[in-house]
Formats: sequence, C-alpha cells, structure tokens
Amino acid sequence: MRRMPITDAFFLLAESRRTPMHVGGLNLFTLPKDVDDTTFLANLGNILRYDGELRRPFGEKLKMGPLGVAGNIYWEEEDEVDMEYHVRHSALPRPGRYRELFALISRLHSTLLDRSRPLWEMHLIEGLPNRQFATYFKAHHCAIDGVGSMHLMSSMYSTNARNKVKISPFSREAHEIYKRQLAEASGRPGKPREAEVKAVLEILKNQLGGTVNVAKALRESANVWLGRNTAMAVPFHKIPKSAVSTQITGARRFVAQSWPFERVRAMGRAYDGTLNDAVMAMCAGALRKHLQEQRDLPKISLKAMAPVSLRAAGDVDSANAVGMVIADLATNVRDPAKRFRAIKESMDASKAQLQQLSSGEIQAYTAISQAPLLLTQLTGLASRFPAFSTVISNVPGPREKRYWNGARMDGMYPVSIPMDGSAVNFTLVSNNENLDFGIVACRKSVPQVQRLIDYMEESLVELEDAAGLRRRKSPAKSAAKRKQPGKAKDRAAATKTARAVPKLQSKPRAKARPKPKQSAD
Repeated sequence: MRRMPITDAFFLLAESRRTPMHVGGLNLFTLPKDVDDTTFLANLGNILRYDGELRRPFGEKLKMGPLGVAGNIYWEEEDEVDMEYHVRHSALPRPGRYRELFALISRLHSTLLDRSRPLWEMHLIEGLPNRQFATYFKAHHCAIDGVGSMHLMSSMYSTNARNKVKISPFSREAHEIYKRQLAEASGRPGKPREAEVKAVLEILKNQLGGTVNVAKALRESANVWLGRNTAMAVPFHKIPKSAVSTQITGARRFVAQSWPFERVRAMGRAYDGTLNDAVMAMCAGALRKHLQEQRDLPKISLKAMAPVSLRAAGDVDSANAVGMVIADLATNVRDPAKRFRAIKESMDASKAQLQQLSSGEIQAYTAISQAPLLLTQLTGLASRFPAFSTVISNVPGPREKRYWNGARMDGMYPVSIPMDGSAVNFTLVSNNENLDFGIVACRKSVPQVQRLIDYMEESLVELEDAAGLRRRKSPAKSAAKRKQPGKAKDRAAATKTARAVPKLQSKPRAKARPKPKQSAD
C-alpha cells in the first residue's frame, strides 16, 4: 500500500453526488481507409482490455480506515481488475450526430465512479458519420490530473499513421516504454519515480528556507484584502454573485469546439499578451455576453481560477502536481481591448508572485490559500462564499498530427469539473494546429451552455477587430476564413481552418451571429 498525499485526497474530501470529482476527455478519430470498422474497433477494444500488470493507479483501489476520507487514505493493489467493467464499447443512437455524442458524454460525466474499484473508465464509442469514432476516458482527480492524462493519451498514439501499438496504455509495460521514449527525446536519463508527493505540512517542515517565501506570498495576498494591491486577485476576494456562481446539481452538459492555434495566438500577440491571456479574454467576453443575456451581469468583475502545472520535466508518475492563480476577468469592462489589458495585468501580477516560489512552495501556498475552499464545499456554503467564478485551464497537448493504429485523431476535448460557486468550466488542449475547447457546466444552472460557443467566437472577433487584425486581411483570406467545411474532401481543401465540432443547437435565434467553422453533422 502507499499513502495518498493530502493534495490528492482533497478531491475525495470535496466530492459529493452533486459534485463528482473526476476529469475526463473526449477524443475523435477517423478510421483508416480500407479497414472494416467492426473488426478495427473490436481490435482496439481487445488491446484496451489488457489483463496483465497495470500501471498506477489503474490497477489500484482505495483503502480507508474507520474514519473514511477523514482519516488516512491509501492506494492498494486490486487482485483482479474487471477490465470488461472498466473498458466499455457502445454505439450512438441514430442519426449519430455530435448532438447525440455530446448528450452521451454529458450523461457519462454526471455519474460517480465506483470507489470499491479502480477509479477510471474508458468508453469506445461508434456510430458517428463520416467513418468517425470516439473515446471517452474519465478518472478520479485524486488519481490523475490534466497533464497526467495527456501523458497517458500520448503513450497510445503515434505521429506515424503506419505505426501499430499492440499493448494497452494502462499496462506497466507501455508506461515504462513511454518513459524511456521521453528520456531519449530529452537527451537525459529518466528521472527516478518519487514515492509520493509530500503533504503540505511535510513541505513546510522539511523546507525550512521555503517558509519565508510562503509567508511572503501570504502577506502579498493579505495586502489584496487590505486594498494595498489592486492588480492581483486572490480566492474569495470580491467574487460577485451571478448565475454561474451558484449551487449546482449532479447533472452535466458538455459542448466542444476548436479554434486555430495561430488565430488565437495572433490575437494575444496583438495586445502584447500570451496565449493564456488570449484564452482568458475569449472566455471573459463569452461569460459577459452570457450574463448580459440572462440580465445578470454583476457590477463586480468575475474571477477565474487558472491551474498551473508544477510537474517536473519527465515526471509522468505524480497524480497531481498543480498550483493555481486567480485572474480578474474584467467582465465589468465594456471595451474588449481595455478588458484584455486588465486581464493581462492581473495575470502578470499573479505570475510574478509564483516566480518567487519553488514548486514545493507553490504547492504549500496553494494548499493554505485553498483550505477555505474545502471547508465551504464540505459545509455547502461554496455558493454563498465562492472562491472564484469559473475555472479556465490550458493543458499543453501534442503539436503534431497523431494517429491511433492508423486512425487519425481529429479532436481532443477535455471534460473537467464544475463545482458549487463555479457552475461552468472551460478547459482546452493544444492539439496539432488547433486549440480544442471542452466546456462542461451544471445542466440546471447553465442550461444553454452551447451558446457559450457562439459567444466565444463573437468575443474573439471583437478582440481581433479592436486590434485591427481583421481589417488587415485580404478579402480572399476572409472568405476562406468564413468557409464551413463539411464533407471530408471539403475539410481537406480548407486551408488552415479549425476541424471544429458543431455545438449543440438550441432554438433558432432571431439575430444571426458569426459562428466558428463546423464539420457536417
């Protein structure tokens, strides 16, 4: 057995039926040419249902004492993992559109994982048009974080369509091969696996020199509350009440969409900002429009929590290695350019604080500053005293085209966690030439989450217009930009366009709105 660090156990403590604490991902693929789809998918299912030695944590289950999650929690080996239970093959109901796919993912992401078994599931999904199929993977956040999930997915795929992988990504063998490949690619020997991430109190005890830096960071946070630092945002400080800062139910809605990586990055550069700043500004504009339509836009700006990966290069074993920053989304600012600059100023202030700290110190500081969040979640007060308004997370993904035994990956869409006080979550992955966004929300609190896709595109267009980017483009390029590729041959002909996933449609709207490029239903 191995003891679970307190930083991982947080997600078990905070979990309830209304707030499942698992993370997931929807991946889309196109079948290789000249293969029988039934045989091909059956072979993939057989590979995934590997019955040999599994890597951590996929062959482990929870072990608790008489105090349950309030006491010590351990991982122990599961003697007989039922792979038929964990790996499931299903088909969409006709007509098998993305609407049906998103409805299925919404339902799957709403259910709790069985704590008597290893905390993960993999679903192989067929029935999509244009020879596409999908996978949906979910695992408890106490077992894996976003970057860890990316490492798992990367061990499955290849940059060469001819490569064939015959071992399961959940196997210890595949894990060791992947770590060797990472070490060879980096030109340095592999890093030894650490027994576990240290708990917060152990960090403070063993890194005596770090207590000074952590105390300094806490003083800087206190200055925000005292009004001496107006640039930085911190948890719980001036978090407005709104439709997205409410108590949630256990039901979820999920939508996904892609935007060209270079388009979003060019917008950020136009304001001397980063890609993260640009993504924050897109989401901020979308939330502002959503709340305006609900007639619920607060006078105080919404705040977003942005996770920060603390994972060392080559570390593929840690369950969670994450800190956080709080960003002011400036949703009370009408002008998009001024809103971007306000977001950038807030992000720069938070990043400057973290740059003074080591990874261990950031974990300690994050745990201390987030401790009230656990208390409000456990007592049901998170919707009355929200720590932040939403989560916007950017997970680095593959920058090359990927294949799974010859099947081309078309999209990689994260499915993350809404919470009480934060009813909608934006998570994105950089995937080849695109940014793939997954938006998941409480089904009751944000019933028309699909409209956020429209609003994100409108927000991006407004930011481009304010920076003068769209006026500098030639009419031919603008026409190509508006083209909506449909069939496979149309998508191949479209130059540098997003392979976008159509959003869930609601009732037709009176006012036409610009929409991102879409594949055919």
